[in-house]
Amino acid sequence: MQNDGIRNIKKELLSDNWYTLNKFTYEYQKPDGSWETQYREAYDRGNGAAILLYNQKKGTVILTRQFRMPTYVNGNSSGMMIEVCAGLLDGENPENCIKKEVQEETGYKVDNVQKVFESYMSPGSVTEILYFFIAEYEDRMKVSDGGGVDEETENIEVLEYSFEKALRMIQTGEIKDAKTIMLLQYAQINALFS
Repeated sequence: MQNDGIRNIKKELLSDNWYTLNKFTYEYQKPDGSWETQYREAYDRGNGAAILLYNQKKGTVILTRQFRMPTYVNGNSSGMMIEVCAGLLDGENPENCIKKEVQEETGYKVDNVQKVFESYMSPGSVTEILYFFIAEYEDRMKVSDGGGVDEETENIEVLEYSFEKALRMIQTGEIKDAKTIMLLQYAQINALFS
């Protein structure tokens, strides 16, 4: 649906070093009918997908740990983050992307993934939509050590935790990643481990 309360949009490229940062100048119609000029910056890194791998019989989930510079410079003293497997779409559809990411990052080959929801992760400044999936895994699906792709310098550690431990790690602050918290809470609300 087109918003008729936005007009005269101008876009200025501020950076395209890693991804794209644009400054937008536009007129916004306020509820009283008057118009005001607003300025916003929007970072476009593309859309992504994330997945919770879970094993009902064992009561476990697969998570990853890797260094995240933005968290390091914002108070995370180690820079290490525990997260669900995720990646950018890079032109692929979300389902194919997440299957590829699972194998690259965790070493598991999953065929059946289920999309559960999608979300704008930081709508005030980032354009990204993240597609959220779940999939069951079994030990027999492990085809490699995972760890990510060398040329992407990911250095990912693959972790297997009990579902209960993962939930406790949210409470203790060991898990602070939004997409991971959202998928673990989805699993709890929908009783994937009942």
